[in-house]
Amino acid sequence: MADQNPSILSHVSLGSNRFEDAATFYDQTLATLGCKRIMAHPGAIAWGREYPEFWLQIPINAQTATVGNGTHIGFFAADKASVDAFHRAALAAGATDEGAPGPREEYGEPYYGCFVRDLDGHKIEAAYWDMERAQQLYGDAQ
Repeated sequence: MADQNPSILSHVSLGSNRFEDAATFYDQTLATLGCKRIMAHPGAIAWGREYPEFWLQIPINAQTATVGNGTHIGFFAADKASVDAFHRAALAAGATDEGAPGPREEYGEPYYGCFVRDLDGHKIEAAYWDMERAQQLYGDAQ
């Protein structure tokens, strides 16, 4: 079998009512995780490391973008320092803090992450999962 993208999702997309400001926000914030703009169309931009995995767009139906209650987007971070940098960059770009970087035992000891609300109020997260620690704790059961 040819190499397969390890992600289980093709992409996620969020609507924005402040598209240009939100695009700048995500340029600054996602850069801390090694992401860049992969594609752009009028009213839509995609970021990723290699693939267009995260999209920001003006809603296609021309209605107001809304925030999903209980919905959030989690981004992989390479290490704890990247989570910290993501949080700092997001706040500097106008995000609202929803949970400072740190461990959250309820998610498992190997987890370290943070949560913010973007300019439209969408909840986003950067998370680092310490695979070595997870292997020690859970073995192959993770």
